[in-house]
Amino acid sequence: MGAQIFYAIGLMSGTSLDGLDICYAKFVKQESNWNFEILNSETVPYSSDWERSLRNAIHLSSNELLKLNVDYGFYLGEKTQEFILKNNVVDLDLIASHGHTVFHQPQKKFTLQIGDGRAIKSKINKTVIYDFRSQDVIFGGNGAPLVPIGDELLFSKFDACLNLGGFSNISMKRDGKRLAFDICPVNIILNEFAIKIGKKYDENGDFARKGIIDQKLLETLNQLEFYSLSHPKSLGIEWVDENIPSLVQSQEPEDLLATFTEHSAIQIAKTCNEFEIKNALITGGGAYNSFLIEKIKAKTKTEIHIPEKETIEYKEALIFAFMGVLRLQNLNNVISSATGSVNDHCSGSIC
Repeated sequence: MGAQIFYAIGLMSGTSLDGLDICYAKFVKQESNWNFEILNSETVPYSSDWERSLRNAIHLSSNELLKLNVDYGFYLGEKTQEFILKNNVVDLDLIASHGHTVFHQPQKKFTLQIGDGRAIKSKINKTVIYDFRSQDVIFGGNGAPLVPIGDELLFSKFDACLNLGGFSNISMKRDGKRLAFDICPVNIILNEFAIKIGKKYDENGDFARKGIIDQKLLETLNQLEFYSLSHPKSLGIEWVDENIPSLVQSQEPEDLLATFTEHSAIQIAKTCNEFEIKNALITGGGAYNSFLIEKIKAKTKTEIHIPEKETIEYKEALIFAFMGVLRLQNLNNVISSATGSVNDHCSGSIC
C-alpha cells in the first residue's frame, strides 16, 4: 500500500499570550508509521488590543464572550488567509485550530476555547476542525494534555517530551501506556512579573538570575495541593488566580522571578527524577530561558535535548494540525491514559 500524504495548517494560542502560532506541515503515513515536515511557520504577535481582550476574556459577560468568540474566529481566519497568501500555500487539506482557552474546569465538565471555526471557514473555504478539548472533558477526562498523540506517533524516539509554555506539561510512555499531565505554571506567571519590569518576558532568565529567592514563598509554593495529586491532572488560569496572588506580597519583581523560576525547576526536575526519564525533548518558549534550563539540568540526571527553533516554537501547532488529520480520517487523536477520559477517542468539530 502506497504512502498517504496530507497537508494541514495548525493554529495555536497559548496561555502566555505570546501570539498566534501558525504551522503549515506535510504529514506522510506509510502503513502505521507517520512522518512530518514543517513547511512554513510564523508567530503573529497580538496587538495590544487583542492581548488585552484575550487576557480579560475570563471577566466578560456571556454576551461579550459570545461576541469575542466570533470576532476571534474572524481574526484567526484573516491571519491564516494572510499566511496562506504570503507563503503561496496551494496544497491544503484542512485547518486545525486549538483556539484560545478562557475557561478550563474539567471537574465541572466544561472547558472553553474561543475562536469559532465557522468564522474561520468564512474567510477560507477549506475544512476547519476546532474544539478539540470539550469532548474529552464530557467523557470524564481533563481535556488536557492533548499533544501526547503527537509525542506518541511523531516524537517517539524521546523517552519524554516536556513543553515549557504558559504551563509545563510532560508526556512519556510507561508500561505500554502514554502518560501525560501538567506539572506547574511557568511563563503564565514569569511573564506577569517581567511586565512589572517593563518587559514582555524575562529574556534568558536574566532578571531572575539577578534576583534573590524568597525561601518562605518557595516552600509555600512547593506545598500547594496540586503537586501532591496523582496524574492525570491539568492546570488552568483559574488555578493560578486562586492560588498565586494571595502568596505574592511586596517582593521585588526580580526576586519573584528568581523564586518562581526555582519553583518551576524544582517541580520539573522532581517529575523527571520520579519517572526516571532518560532523555527529554524540551519545547515551548521556556526552552529559551537558559537560566531555567540550567536549574533543571542541575537538579536531574535526565539528558535534556533542545531541538531546532521550528520545533521549539511550533510543536504544539504542528500537533494540532496532526490531530486535525487524524480527525478527518476518524482515527483516535486523544489518549485516555493521558487525559483520564473513559477511552481513547476521536475529537474535534468539523466545519
